[in-house]
Amino acid sequence: QVHLVESGGGSVQAGGSLRLSCAASGYTYSRICMGWFRQAPGKEREGVARIRSDGMTNYADSVKGRFTISADNAKNTLYLQMNSLKFEDTAMYYCATDARAFCSVIPVPNFSYSGQGTQVTVSS
Repeated sequence: QVHLVESGGGSVQAGGSLRLSCAASGYTYSRICMGWFRQAPGKEREGVARIRSDGMTNYADSVKGRFTISADNAKNTLYLQMNSLKFEDTAMYYCATDARAFCSVIPVPNFSYSGQGTQVTVSS
């Protein structure tokens, strides 16, 4: 059973940085896609970033140049470094994973597994 646990959220002023972590268990990283999505109150889930098993990454236009997704295979941990945070980045952030062969074309919010989320609040 895949288990994902996010951490690292918190409150920060606009322009600040946070680093989210996602500890994963129950799978072999090399066979899957992983990513982060977020959901703000009253809004739909939004894919933020994704990383494939071959290391290819993709970002939402709203976070390009500010967020960086990475993975430590040895630690089975996914990261999201968030810099130059904006008020509109405020949301619950979730990590997610999917092992299906076509996962690279599945929107991150639709991945098979996700964690409980960690709250990011940016004050302006």
